[in-house]
Amino acid sequence: MSRALRVGGMVPLTTLDYPGKLACVLFCQGCAWRCRYCHNPQLIAARSCHELAWEQVQAFLGRRIGLLDAVVFSGGEATLQAQLPDAMAEVRQMGFSVGLHSAGIKPEAFARALPMADWVGFDVKALAEECALITRVRGSGAANWRSLELLLASDVDYECRTTVHWQLIDPARLLVLGQRLSERGVKRFVVQPVRTAQMLDASLAKVSTQNALSALWDSLGEIFPELEVRS
Repeated sequence: MSRALRVGGMVPLTTLDYPGKLACVLFCQGCAWRCRYCHNPQLIAARSCHELAWEQVQAFLGRRIGLLDAVVFSGGEATLQAQLPDAMAEVRQMGFSVGLHSAGIKPEAFARALPMADWVGFDVKALAEECALITRVRGSGAANWRSLELLLASDVDYECRTTVHWQLIDPARLLVLGQRLSERGVKRFVVQPVRTAQMLDASLAKVSTQNALSALWDSLGEIFPELEVRS
């Protein structure tokens, strides 16, 4: 690569970020959206003084060949870096499966990275017409859902997931979101609560609670062949 991937942090071992595999997560620096519940605000800026040199990442992965199953490129928004497809190809050549966490901020960039992925964890922020309430960026809903279309048209394994802070989406809207995703052909849907310890928008409540949700989960469970509500 003529320019190295900008990596703002790394989790050396996880069983949570790529289903069924032992993985390392690389947090790519930079994001064009400003999601109110973002729990990694240090990754938003295009550059950071805490970046890991790509050579350091390469050396680490070289020592983990045969020990790790996969490498996940997360963010920030990994697809905003032009170097991402080359980095994914390099990791695949080392023998690792390649995972990608993305919200498809720029569909053209997402489309370039998609062929290099074995699995995608795709973040559906909200209904297309309501995404900007979370991202604070006009047009983000159209981009998010266009990239979802690209993912569903590919042969890449995936899960769609929505992060929930109950101040930003209520159960009725989440059910409508689930229905619309099912209409598009989504089979696996994950609902994950926001991590409230650190959020970009300090005005959001530090506790995101909603009572009596069993009916919602039952309704979503009838829509999707695979539904997971993460704790």
